[in-house]
Amino acid sequence: MAQQGMPIVSTEESNVPAAGSQVGLETRHMFINMGPSHPAMHGIVQMVTQLDGEIVVGVDVEIGYLHRCFEKESERGQYNTVIPYTDRLNYVSPLINNFGYCLAVERLLDIEVTERCQYIRTIMCEISRITDHLTCVGASAMELGAFTVFLYMLKAREWLYELVEAVSGARLTISYGRVGGVKADLPKDFAECTRHALEETRKVLLECDSLLTRNRIFMDRMQGTGVVTKERALSYGITGPFLRGSGVALDVRKAQPYFAYDKIKFDVPTGRHGDNYDRYLVRMEEMEQSMRIVEQALVQIPGGPLNIDYEGNVIPADVMVDEAKMGRTAGMKSPQVHVKPDPTLWGSTRGFHERVNAPEKRAVLPAKEDTYGNIEGLMNHFKLIMIGHGIKPPIGEYYSAVEGANGELGFYVVSDGSDRPYRVRVRPPCFTIMSAIGEILTGDTIADIVPTFGSVNMIGGELDR
Repeated sequence: MAQQGMPIVSTEESNVPAAGSQVGLETRHMFINMGPSHPAMHGIVQMVTQLDGEIVVGVDVEIGYLHRCFEKESERGQYNTVIPYTDRLNYVSPLINNFGYCLAVERLLDIEVTERCQYIRTIMCEISRITDHLTCVGASAMELGAFTVFLYMLKAREWLYELVEAVSGARLTISYGRVGGVKADLPKDFAECTRHALEETRKVLLECDSLLTRNRIFMDRMQGTGVVTKERALSYGITGPFLRGSGVALDVRKAQPYFAYDKIKFDVPTGRHGDNYDRYLVRMEEMEQSMRIVEQALVQIPGGPLNIDYEGNVIPADVMVDEAKMGRTAGMKSPQVHVKPDPTLWGSTRGFHERVNAPEKRAVLPAKEDTYGNIEGLMNHFKLIMIGHGIKPPIGEYYSAVEGANGELGFYVVSDGSDRPYRVRVRPPCFTIMSAIGEILTGDTIADIVPTFGSVNMIGGELDR
């Protein structure tokens, strides 16, 4: 194998003379190695391209540079300990991975989360989908020279990451999902902050649309390149925006509704030509549809405001500690008023804990005030945490799929009746696209590899799981 970027001349003679060559002269193909040390290959994909001039006549795609052992590691711990590993699959939209895995285990347990939890999962999935598409479109535009679009879209992604951080406490590796619910309820001012972030994001998308969509250079690089017909896409098992760009309106949220998607109106955009340009347009429209879903869910989400005490106020733990350090403890103790060291111990979280988690003691950890306040809650907590106990689905297997940012994200979970998964298998959406990428690139020029590979939106943690 040649060094990165160094051509190798084959010794095989071609039976067909190249254009402009004289009959009888020997013609040879050139092999150029792209990756893994290549900006467009992300350090984990290698493509050995066979070229006739600048035309790609064959591609050997090599993956496996970032094998994470996700599926084997999932067999080592309990069901809830798999959740942090799911964050590292498609780490650009980790919330969808969290909820997809939790949904598979919940169906294996035959439990249903609360209606408020379904709406919370729907909202956070769509915010995650927008951040993923912003990254994909922005990075693809940057690789074609439109660096301004990349900066604008990352600015918009930052606003959405702030929403994710407000809900989960983290930006990327969030571990927000739980079997039977979610870690915590939405912040009090979440709806207002979300509407503002979406309003600003729309402005960014409108500006990026004016910079790209009718830009002659961008259109020339994207139109007619990376073409895949709907028949070939379906034969490879391709899903998501890559399939919808070829004209197939297949979306798991519509075909097999889950969470609150059956209660919300949205459209599934499709393309006509199956090229890179159509896939770009599909992703741009999907971001608008995701914002439409979030706005409807914020209006429809059931449940009232966060619980307050009988005096109408809540003392956060950090405020109470600071006050105690200064000696300002008057009023904290009284024969009629209990000390409130922490909202969870006081009981102020039980209400929204019940709203966002299924009432299943065999799967859902109790509220902290129950864990610390009564023996039943403490026993329930330990039974779910201790090795050899924990969540124990009945013997069986279940495959559950959600609509990831790149297509159908499926989790196949097998239970042997113990507290550890016997088998966890992931169906990553970008894996099937990568299996077809060699055929899709054949016939295009070597310069077309970059926009086509960018439209795959290949994520290493998901591909080499």
